[in-house]
Amino acid sequence: MNNKAKMMKGDMTVGNPVSQMLIFAIPMIIGNLFQQLYTMADAILVGKMIDRYALAAVGASNAITMLFVMIAVGSGIGCSVVISQLFGSRRISEMKTAITTALITVFGVAIVLSVIGRVMSRMILQWMNTPDTVIGSAEIYLNIYFYGFVFLFLYNMTNAIFNALGASHIPLIFLICSSLLNIGLDILMIRQMGIAGAAWATFISQALSAICSLFVLMLKLRKLEGKETQMYDWSLMKTMITVAIPSIIQQSLVSIGMLLIQAAVNGIGDVFMAGYTAAMRIDGLAIVPLVNIGNAVSTFVAQNMGARKTERIGKGFHIGLVMAVVIGASIWLLLFFCGYDFVAMFMDHSTDVESIRIGAEYLQYVSIFYFLFGIMNVTGAVLRGAGDMRWFMAQTFVNLFVRVVIVYSFVQLVGGIILVIALPISWAVSFTISFGRYQSGKWQKKQLI
Repeated sequence: MNNKAKMMKGDMTVGNPVSQMLIFAIPMIIGNLFQQLYTMADAILVGKMIDRYALAAVGASNAITMLFVMIAVGSGIGCSVVISQLFGSRRISEMKTAITTALITVFGVAIVLSVIGRVMSRMILQWMNTPDTVIGSAEIYLNIYFYGFVFLFLYNMTNAIFNALGASHIPLIFLICSSLLNIGLDILMIRQMGIAGAAWATFISQALSAICSLFVLMLKLRKLEGKETQMYDWSLMKTMITVAIPSIIQQSLVSIGMLLIQAAVNGIGDVFMAGYTAAMRIDGLAIVPLVNIGNAVSTFVAQNMGARKTERIGKGFHIGLVMAVVIGASIWLLLFFCGYDFVAMFMDHSTDVESIRIGAEYLQYVSIFYFLFGIMNVTGAVLRGAGDMRWFMAQTFVNLFVRVVIVYSFVQLVGGIILVIALPISWAVSFTISFGRYQSGKWQKKQLI
């Protein structure tokens, strides 16, 4: 009976959807806020303790590392959909096998990508038109970051697995500890090593977080009832690949879009680059609640699809929409009035006035449309949780395509303001596609397990 109770913890196929969504989403939001805070700490400390060129270097590096990070995130999201559905259908032995299969696979993928990234880092920076004043520091930061890819991938996978089991509170603990450690190491190591210190601080904190998360996950799995399981199952891997590959492509497309946009930004100059880098750090923090609402909806949908309780999914969807609109509007108000002060944290008030102004204006205008990003994310999350990956991919591709085409068509004509114009248009088009698919109800016919 005790084991049964533990197995049911995190189950979102019964009970009040409102309370379940809130209880599940809040730890995810808090945890990812801490994760974004330590990436902001890198940027703030680099900008303040070194100079704006180092800050621009971190920004140029971030656009590249995010491509690989999103591959890790996409792997986790894809595998977690299958794990959530197995959990919802009470197939615990198969679920445990799926988890070990996913972990072994992602470990091998991480090693390969780490080598590729290390070899190609300089080439990618040159392709992105990174200025000569920035490229040397960016390469140093990037190369150290690539060494920690195994830990980055393992942590993201364990995080996704905990979320699939409805245990979003566990990653929260590790994220808080990792974030605080990273900030402390930043202060110590940037003084001694410059921009390399910021990269090594991230490496160390991610490594410890990944190892601890994996250890706790193994303990949790031992406590769940179920028959003996295999370490690796090719048939389950194939099932997870059907969701993981589109999720990886989706997340990679997002990052490729960021790379293309960053390349356009690099051509504007280092003053604009510094302001845009600061703004994007704050933007990344600001949209965390909206992203995690979508992740909560995806897990809710996946568990209920596994339990064949599609009637509950509509309730979760509507709750997610309301949360996205309310939170999006709240963040807009905060950034509209405080955006300048937030951007100013990254740079010197006396020498970087223009960069601060650019970053603040970007945030003030883009944040008006955060509610649109939120409802787009929630609607896509329903399709992802149901395993309707073709339409989920279509939504993502159109979002990227519209944004990149608009930016590259008009950046030379109107400058950086086109970044602000392109985002809400791409979000609106993407939402239209996913909402139309949701209304059709055809996603309910998808079966993964």
